[in-house]
Amino acid sequence: MSKKSKNHKDEVQPFKPEQDIVRHVASEITGDKRPRLPRGFYEEELARLQFELVRWQYWVKETGQRVLILFEGRDAAGKGGTIKRITEPLNPRGVRLVALSKPSDTERTQWYFQRYTAHLPAAGEVVIFDRSWYNRAGVERVMGFCTDDEYWEFLHSCPEFERMLARSGIHLLKYWLSVSDDEQERRFQDRAGNPAKAWKLSPMDLISRERWVEYSKAKDTMLEYTDIAEAHWYQVDADDKRRAHLNCIRHLLNLFPDYVKSMPAPVKLKKRPPADANYHRPPREAHAIVTDFYSDVKGEKADKKNGKRG
Repeated sequence: MSKKSKNHKDEVQPFKPEQDIVRHVASEITGDKRPRLPRGFYEEELARLQFELVRWQYWVKETGQRVLILFEGRDAAGKGGTIKRITEPLNPRGVRLVALSKPSDTERTQWYFQRYTAHLPAAGEVVIFDRSWYNRAGVERVMGFCTDDEYWEFLHSCPEFERMLARSGIHLLKYWLSVSDDEQERRFQDRAGNPAKAWKLSPMDLISRERWVEYSKAKDTMLEYTDIAEAHWYQVDADDKRRAHLNCIRHLLNLFPDYVKSMPAPVKLKKRPPADANYHRPPREAHAIVTDFYSDVKGEKADKKNGKRG
């Protein structure tokens, strides 16, 4: 790798609105013809970006930011995998994942946004919605789970609701993961043939295969009404999951250029106190020890720096 490319990798590039903002997207991205990113490059770049996410979370906490991220998209577009790559390096005490099931009988009688407002972020917190109030503009519209009046009321009231969130100081980010019909079908077939992934194939997923055009129309209308200056929609091409993960994380970091000012100082550990000569551990057989099912597997050579295990 050249010196120039190394320097390029060492820092996240500043956010360029004219390149990254997607407004009023009228149709799906129809297939990513670029070759899939090599695993080695992907893992190296993901590790770098996840380190930057840790720095970003320090900044969110130190400055009392409130960040709300919505992930929407086609079934099997890779929302869960993208969310996982964002959350796995972060302190779970400062990030929450919200994935609500269908509303209860009581929730159906409430103001539509009511059950979502209970999960909004506090100062120093990041909240991620795996699907959100936009269910009404997507699955509820296509499947007939709401009336026409409820649907159009949502499209008119949602922008005002989100402007209220923005005025309160919440950073609201909305990502739409776009996948082509061919790639979605490939992923559905993969799930259908793999018992370990069968749980990912819900009855609603099966119906969505038959209503591709209806979902496209619903998405187009949703973006037309709800892509607002205070809370833009950002579309991520997700035919290649590796590209989607990296592009989404990098875009997220670029939206908060000030986070690079935050870097916790290394922790200096004091010398450990001497062992207590009066303490004697109870015999091992006094405890219920989990069986080492892999005792016959040859282990790696011990690292002298690791010392003894407690």
